[in-house]
Amino acid sequence: MSRINKNVILALLTLTSSAFLLFQLYYYKHYLSAKNGAGLSKSKGSRIGFDSIQWRAVKKFIMLTTSQNVPVFLIDPLVLELINKNFEQVKNTSHGSTSECNFFCVPRDFTAFALQYHLWKNEEGWFRIAENMGFQCLKIESKDPRLDGIDSLSGTEIPLHYLCKLASHTIHLVVFHERSGNYLWHGHLRLKAHVDRKFVPFRKLQFGRYPGAFDRPELQEITVDGLDVLIPKDLMHFLEEIPHSRFIECRYKEARAFFQQYLDDNTVEAMMFRKSAKELLQLAARTLKKLGVRFWLSSGTCLGWYRQCGIIPYSKDVDLGIFIQDYKSNMISAFQDAGLPLKHKFGKVSNKNTLYLISNILKSKVYIKQLRNG
Repeated sequence: MSRINKNVILALLTLTSSAFLLFQLYYYKHYLSAKNGAGLSKSKGSRIGFDSIQWRAVKKFIMLTTSQNVPVFLIDPLVLELINKNFEQVKNTSHGSTSECNFFCVPRDFTAFALQYHLWKNEEGWFRIAENMGFQCLKIESKDPRLDGIDSLSGTEIPLHYLCKLASHTIHLVVFHERSGNYLWHGHLRLKAHVDRKFVPFRKLQFGRYPGAFDRPELQEITVDGLDVLIPKDLMHFLEEIPHSRFIECRYKEARAFFQQYLDDNTVEAMMFRKSAKELLQLAARTLKKLGVRFWLSSGTCLGWYRQCGIIPYSKDVDLGIFIQDYKSNMISAFQDAGLPLKHKFGKVSNKNTLYLISNILKSKVYIKQLRNG
């Protein structure tokens, strides 16, 4: 009899515990989740993942920038890589037709967007509206390096980065500025003394660890997870640029000191040479970029940039370097098609080689170097 009583009591306890657990699950689903704003997926039927803080933060940010006509575009490497891998799926998705969040709902601390600063018309108004919408925003400014060579303007600060946090997710808005070489530049994210180091996990930021430079991207609009966003049209090219985007600024102060000691050559001949050399550099850079060949400034051309922020007028040529591993058999014909026929060729590609190219204006040397470990 005592055994039966024990079994009955055990069964009753099990049933009671199960009922209490079910009640907790029901209460959480229908009351707490709705209270925390997580009832979005329930209210829209079978929409999966749209209750994530990542998606909600991106949606709110896009609503903000659209309403204020701020032309931002997506540059987040993680999300762009996912889009690139599934581009056919994304391309065939219309607004509001997706039932599952596959891109913006991926767990991460940040989502990175970019803005071309010269297209921004109402910076201060946007900042206030963002905070009214629930974002906590941090603005990062620093000196404009483009003005370092002008004493009267040196020290002028420009906006470089915005960090707008909604709950546990942060939108990182990288501000791109135009540079004279027709490329886009962003600055180093340096925190000033008064900034709260715990505002966001700064070390996890994809952009801002150092200044960066990018080709000006052509943009296209697509629908991602039900949200209309602009992305670089050539996704692969933009993604390949990111790990090689570090920008080294010219040493303007040292260059001014050099010219105070050694007068600059401002003769017509010197000025014409500098103009022609820059044109030749741009031509060679475009040709090598089309071939997918990495290159660097070499010899006298590198010295001129490092020492005096320009072209040495008496060098009379342009020097570039590439790695043997990047050499391509069609390089000579590609240079010839671009108007740079081969004049001389020294050495062997398997060892160390110099291509001596010549244009109708001046010479260009391409040094082929061996890549050595360490």
